[in-house]
Amino acid sequence: MPALTLREILALDTVGATEPELLAGASSLDRPVRWVHSSEVYEGANFLDGGELLLTNGFGLVGADAETRRRYVRELAARGAAGLAVEVGRSLPVMPEEVVAEARRLELPLLALHRVVPFVRIAEAANRAIVTQSLATRAVRTWETDHAAALLADLADGRALNQPEVTARSELAGFRPGEGSLLVGISVHGPQRAAAALLRGAVRGLGGRPVLQASFPGDTLALLAVVRTAARPGVTRDPVRDPVRAVQMALRAAAHGTESGGWAIGGEGVTAAVGHAVPAAAAWLRRSETLRAARAALELALTVPPAEPAPEHGPLITSSRALALERELTRGGLDANRDRLAALVQQTLGPLLEWEAAHPSDLVRTLEVHLRNGCSPTRTAALLHIGRQSLYQRLERIEMLLGLAPDDPELQGALLSAACAHRIVRGAQAAAAPGRRPAA
Repeated sequence: MPALTLREILALDTVGATEPELLAGASSLDRPVRWVHSSEVYEGANFLDGGELLLTNGFGLVGADAETRRRYVRELAARGAAGLAVEVGRSLPVMPEEVVAEARRLELPLLALHRVVPFVRIAEAANRAIVTQSLATRAVRTWETDHAAALLADLADGRALNQPEVTARSELAGFRPGEGSLLVGISVHGPQRAAAALLRGAVRGLGGRPVLQASFPGDTLALLAVVRTAARPGVTRDPVRDPVRAVQMALRAAAHGTESGGWAIGGEGVTAAVGHAVPAAAAWLRRSETLRAARAALELALTVPPAEPAPEHGPLITSSRALALERELTRGGLDANRDRLAALVQQTLGPLLEWEAAHPSDLVRTLEVHLRNGCSPTRTAALLHIGRQSLYQRLERIEMLLGLAPDDPELQGALLSAACAHRIVRGAQAAAAPGRRPAA
């Protein structure tokens, strides 16, 4: 990793606030600093890899004899340390002469820090500057000239990163979510122009919130910042209190041409999946998780028929939580679970399948939609585009064939799992058929 010089590190405001005094190693100020660490371990420098600036409060030097102090400096130099910065005035009243003499002999930069600044602040500022310098000079993949694409690719691929690096790279890409924001990962399949238009519309619908987005072969990825509203008396389904729902609604509104009354992105074959919400201030791994969840949900949405009827012309917009059951049933891959799912379907829904084979009907789908919507006749009938009387007739037929009441709480979990498994297996069979296109 390209590094900053020690001279450049000393020019940082946070380091300058310590009132550093250079006691040794003036000729080595242009040596590279690869990272900044703090440690009070004096038994050796085995944890160093070379190129580090080491920060210490000097407590371990207080009771040590002169030879131990010299050996400590020698070990740091032998390990290739870029420098040693020691806080003086608290634990260590003054810098020991033997430490200064040994550092001068070895040309190891030695700094006395005369004002107290938390080491975590110094390390964070310095390491962020190092990462920013690194990113400005390297290109790992063809799209890494685009800082947003490079960061999103690394997060979605689960590459090993660290918090200062992700923070610095976010700032380099112009992504500053703000305190209190929640981040939601989004993965969109379809023509890049249509996907970008969908995301732009959603961002506008959410008030121009910060977004990090880029297009890749296969999908367009985004991290969208959302601010959760406070609870309001009497309001139980405020979408902005539910960031995932807010993003889904913004995507749907962006896709629908409100002025023309039609679909603004209709016929484009666009499918979008939303991950879960994570605090912007949380560890970088949480950002990776919501992006990976969105991508996994998108893959399921493209291979498994939706549980409920999709819009006739507009894009399908779903979420990782909406597909949680599908994800659990296919954990480890569909091929590894195919026989188990088929057995579950036959054992639980066998009579319905036999009836459907002999009589044109839609009983299994009706059962799943009914269960997914809290056994609400009004909601189920509306989603299936049938009258309530027709729905009641179907539900009576289901109960008669199964010999079970679908609304029995003890049975709902098993029935819903089996109906979902049936849809997954059916989708896999359709995907294997010649000429079949991905679902949209």
